[in-house]
Amino acid sequence: MSGSAEQQALQNEILTLKLQLAIADAKLDSAIAKSNDLSSLSTTPQSAPRPVTSSEYHALLLLSDSALPLGSFAFSSGLESYLAHHLSPRPPPIEPFLSLALQTLATTTLPYLLAAYREPSELQELDDTLDACILCHVAKRASAAQGRALLTVWERAFRGTVDAGLEAARALTGISTAMKEASFSITQGGAAAAADMPAMGHFAPIWAVVTRGLGIPIRDSAYVFLLNHAKAVLSAAVRASVIGPYQAQAVLGSGWLREEVERLMQENWHVAVEDAGQGVPAMDLWMGRHEMLYSRIFNS
Repeated sequence: MSGSAEQQALQNEILTLKLQLAIADAKLDSAIAKSNDLSSLSTTPQSAPRPVTSSEYHALLLLSDSALPLGSFAFSSGLESYLAHHLSPRPPPIEPFLSLALQTLATTTLPYLLAAYREPSELQELDDTLDACILCHVAKRASAAQGRALLTVWERAFRGTVDAGLEAARALTGISTAMKEASFSITQGGAAAAADMPAMGHFAPIWAVVTRGLGIPIRDSAYVFLLNHAKAVLSAAVRASVIGPYQAQAVLGSGWLREEVERLMQENWHVAVEDAGQGVPAMDLWMGRHEMLYSRIFNS
């Protein structure tokens, strides 16, 4: 027993060191990017934003509300699997995992969000490309489920408040119509028809076009997208008894999280969708092995 306990302790120490190394690598990449790209600082999202109107501010508050019916509470973004593979009687600190989860979201999907916001007419093409580039089927399913839920929220709550002639509104109507028309053929054709689904409705591009349609500035759209992901991970951590609700709020209100979100935005602001990729490969492993857990309370 003592030998087994010692092996588990060593494995836990190795895992902790790997996480710290991944975070240190990300910080090093950030420092190198800043030193090599000082000339573009004036065009980064740190430049002074325009004033937000009352209607835009109202929409931003609605989208940042944890009560928004997106089903985010059903997903842990790999946290549950990560905890199951952490062989220790005590749960690990939440900050290292949260940092890796945000880095994963920023490197894999933030470029698609920014591209869809800038060119809403390319929504379906970007959605199709993102669907092909998400390698982990668990992450792909979670993204599509939340994207479709947001599209439903747009149709039932927000669409009537904006001009139907806006480019963003037309793009959302187009992808919604394509998905609805394909649903019947999928019912009739099964898996073969599902493979030809014209659009999956992934979360990041749908979020981008919805926020553009509501007039929310692009920087605020990206910031709230990342912040909402942090809120979802911390909510899952509370329900998994990793941290308490007050500690979760302390992390959300910390300067560390704000700086982390702004750093990730700056690093990925000019990244094209062709250069987007998984920045934390271990995250795909944790999420992919989630379905292999003996018992679980989350869908991812």
